[in-house]
Amino acid sequence: MSAIQSNRINIAIDGPAGAGKSTVARMVARALQYVYVDTGAMYRAVTLKVLESGLSTDDNASVGRLANELDIVLLPGAHSQEVHVNGVDVSSRLRSLEINRNVSYVARLESVRNRMAELQRRMAQVKGVVMDGRDIGTHVLPNAELKVFLTASSRERATRRYREIGSDADITLEQLEKEISERDRLDQEREIAPLLQASDARLIDSTGRTVDEVVEEIVQWGLAIARTISAEEK
Repeated sequence: MSAIQSNRINIAIDGPAGAGKSTVARMVARALQYVYVDTGAMYRAVTLKVLESGLSTDDNASVGRLANELDIVLLPGAHSQEVHVNGVDVSSRLRSLEINRNVSYVARLESVRNRMAELQRRMAQVKGVVMDGRDIGTHVLPNAELKVFLTASSRERATRRYREIGSDADITLEQLEKEISERDRLDQEREIAPLLQASDARLIDSTGRTVDEVVEEIVQWGLAIARTISAEEK
């Protein structure tokens, strides 16, 4: 049995919007045969329901009650993780411009963050989890054995998101870059669990690097840590 199988660790990948966290985390999880947890999708699911309910994104009490009523389940899909809310697959609806423009406002609410952190910690109790977000290493899983802070230039992140939403969307690359920079500001300045690089996180700037290169670096770090844990237990 390999070290990574006998000593499963938790991996936290944090970073700003559009840094490629979800893609990298999913591929790292697949390489290590771990469970991938897309926390950003969970916040997007809450945001979707907030918008559908007509609630104000700054109504902490009402949005918090709604978040506590939602049954959010993450399931492996054929090409990406599926997000089910109250038994309905909402995966295809979570990357719209409307969600992009509102998710930071919902995610900064204390009631929402507390509820999502509770669910996320439950998922990580068994170990062998790769979790990405903005406060995983600092708030949700501060004891994760491997913490990574993944970033890229704002232009590169905007370009990636532009390709994701498609050129038919009613927004220019320049507007998207401005929105991403504003989202960075909101994430960094929020009072509850702001976007920060954990003091013990390893920094990766993915600007100009391929996804495979980034994934391989994180996988090798994870394997090395698992081997160290295995050696210490002998």
